[in-house]
Amino acid sequence: MAAIRLVDVSIRDGNQSIWGATGLSGSQILEIAPVLDRIGLHAIDYSSSTHMGVAVRVHRENPWDVMRAMRAAAPHTPLQFITTGFRFISWETSSRDFMQLVYRCLVRNGMGRFALVDPMHDLAQLLDAAQLIATEGGEVLAGLTYTISAVHDDAFYAKFAAALGACPYVSRVYIKDPTGLLTPERARTLIPAVRAQIAGKPLELHSHCTIGLAPLTYMTAAELGIDVLHVALGPLANGTSLPSALRVVSNLRELGHQVDVDERLLGRASDYFARLAQAEGLPAGSPQEYDAAFLRHQLPGGAITTTKRQLEELKLQDRLPQVIEETIRVRAELGFPIMVTPFPQIVCTQSVLNVIGKERYGNVPDQVIRYVIGRFGRPTAPVDPDVERKILDRPRARELLAEPPPASLEELRRRFPARMSDEEFLLRAVMPAEQVDAMLAAAKPAAHYNPDARPVLALLRELVQRRGASYLAVEKPGFKLTLRGA
Repeated sequence: MAAIRLVDVSIRDGNQSIWGATGLSGSQILEIAPVLDRIGLHAIDYSSSTHMGVAVRVHRENPWDVMRAMRAAAPHTPLQFITTGFRFISWETSSRDFMQLVYRCLVRNGMGRFALVDPMHDLAQLLDAAQLIATEGGEVLAGLTYTISAVHDDAFYAKFAAALGACPYVSRVYIKDPTGLLTPERARTLIPAVRAQIAGKPLELHSHCTIGLAPLTYMTAAELGIDVLHVALGPLANGTSLPSALRVVSNLRELGHQVDVDERLLGRASDYFARLAQAEGLPAGSPQEYDAAFLRHQLPGGAITTTKRQLEELKLQDRLPQVIEETIRVRAELGFPIMVTPFPQIVCTQSVLNVIGKERYGNVPDQVIRYVIGRFGRPTAPVDPDVERKILDRPRARELLAEPPPASLEELRRRFPARMSDEEFLLRAVMPAEQVDAMLAAAKPAAHYNPDARPVLALLRELVQRRGASYLAVEKPGFKLTLRGA
């Protein structure tokens, strides 16, 4: 039987999947960091450029400061940063020299491991990014993004894996299943096909529970010799997140596999996130029912919700089934993009316009044009020639084609004071100035976070606002407190 290691994704991917765009604050992360560090995890999936942007916009916290504090609070466990290669916070592609500075700053601020994926499977771009990361001292975990389509068969993934196996800058490989489509049956052919091509490099699996397949697929993966499984804790597991760490460990050990983690500390961390969810009124992930239709349309729940809302605003909610069927057709015509951000919304928006318009592709958003002209990378399969002609044969397409390439690092540097730190410069180069200004002007965030104190703090805040109050009584079984004003 195999020895399996775990990567915990609660702070980043689990949080993003279950609790959405607001993210965790720095104090909420740092409070549990020492416990996570002692569990025996292979790595902690800590951040991404998206999460760094959320820290600035929502929490008004400097993500670089929190990153350094996290490294100090969890010194024994590698911190993982997920990246798509040549994008930082913005979905627009950045120049190579700019991204080299990004990776240099991430490494020196505590990021040791980089989960590198290109949703388009643009091999040249992925390998170039791997070189940048490795040159700056980061370990590269290169991803195969799993999906189901006419072109994404085992041979496709084996060929891609062979290039990763031959690349000296790639240390590890992982199968990333962001929409939870990988079945145990497909794992039995896919994992051996990939393992045979990666030159003995460790192989990891990251699969979401969107339609309930991942917990079973993980057991099959362990049987097939997978080295590392990605999991989540407490309320940040299941749902559209990843399998529960406690359940995965229990099931693996039941089948005879070795998992060297401290189960008591896993439980302690799970309990912390459960108390945090209760204190903040946040939902908990729950096991998902199997949905066979999802295997066809592959639309994440968020994309379906947004599309439904758009149709309701247009009084066309009855057209939703037609739009979902149209997404299957549009995805095929656009070369089978994998349905992860930002592609689900791109496909859904075009599908809505096709359904409600006078003709298909009569109206085309800028993001669809940018996709077709390669601003997000090269499509996995060629775009349907007739569709490509309809999209590009319009004035707006010619305008977007004429856009200048991404500004170089030197050009961007000239826009800001020379004495500005690299870290502040990187934020200002890709974010609105007012958001960065507000972050820098904000009060220093709380040093600690105690979810059990949240109700008391909420009560005190309410009392402060009621300046005329002179009497307070608190009663519960076995306790009574009465306060009277002087």
